[in-house]
Amino acid sequence: MSGAAISFSGQLINLFASVILLLAFAMLAQRRVMPLINLFALQGATLFLSTVVVAVSTGQHHLYWSAGLTLVLKVIALPLILHRLVRRLYVKWEVESLINIPTIMLVGIGLVIIAFNVALPISQLSDTITRGTLGIALATVMLAFLMMITRTKAIPQVVGFLSMENGLFLAATSATYGMPMVVELGIALDVLVGAIILGVFFFQIRDQFDSLDIRHMERLKDL
Repeated sequence: MSGAAISFSGQLINLFASVILLLAFAMLAQRRVMPLINLFALQGATLFLSTVVVAVSTGQHHLYWSAGLTLVLKVIALPLILHRLVRRLYVKWEVESLINIPTIMLVGIGLVIIAFNVALPISQLSDTITRGTLGIALATVMLAFLMMITRTKAIPQVVGFLSMENGLFLAATSATYGMPMVVELGIALDVLVGAIILGVFFFQIRDQFDSLDIRHMERLKDL
């Protein structure tokens, strides 16, 4: 492959990675549940496109399977499951945070700066075409973790967990062109089963407390 083609592929990969990071910020600022799930699906679609470009550019054929898993699991299956849960649970509320959105965004910007500084020496050791996206991948993980710890409802926390997995997958692709297929299949199955189990857990919380606010779980300490 020519240098110009590789350069174009690298720019395209960096573009997709930047979109993934922007979507992580959009999810962090989102106040409604349904748009939050849609943003997660869009992030998965962008990750799918990025993985396809990496596969085409590098000839790493196992990445086509990884892209297929991402499409089926992150873009189709999990968003459908979450949408169904929201409808079945009659969720109408806004996404609540422990701190206000502007403060969360400022903290998020700080985490992105930290992520890029941490990833810089690591990315210099890599010779992959995607090494420039390692900082973005780490920043996506940290923003997803921030969303998990600042949300008070169960469903946004689960979306944050799934978004964190997107960041980890992007990091693996950035550093080593992905993980072995057996590992990826195992992770995909774990995530899918985990989402189903958490769905059952949501119904138990709602039946017990008539709410999905996880702060009600503190009552169990007194039992």
